[in-house]
Amino acid sequence: MTKSTAAFPCIKFVKENKEVVAADGANLRFKALENGVDLYTFMGKMMNCGGYGQCGTCIVEVTEGMENLSPRTDVENRKLKKKPENYRLACQTLVHGPVSVVTKPSK
Repeated sequence: MTKSTAAFPCIKFVKENKEVVAADGANLRFKALENGVDLYTFMGKMMNCGGYGQCGTCIVEVTEGMENLSPRTDVENRKLKKKPENYRLACQTLVHGPVSVVTKPSK
């Protein structure tokens, strides 16, 4: 994993082989979209809620750095209750340190 300073965490998008520098507290969904990282499957593209946590289509799998993310929100706990603990909704996730994520996980 690439080193980054505390003030500017690095987000690694594993499938895309892309690393993005973000401000501390940056929204994961916003940083992905801003940098051309596609979070959505075909249906998700048509039906996403625009980042309000209502649709559950911006799921990512956190492979490294879970401790550097904001805690799961109540919305995430409801939407992801049948998913592994390392799954997050990008729209509800704030980045506070280096992290690696897999977009559109298959589980």
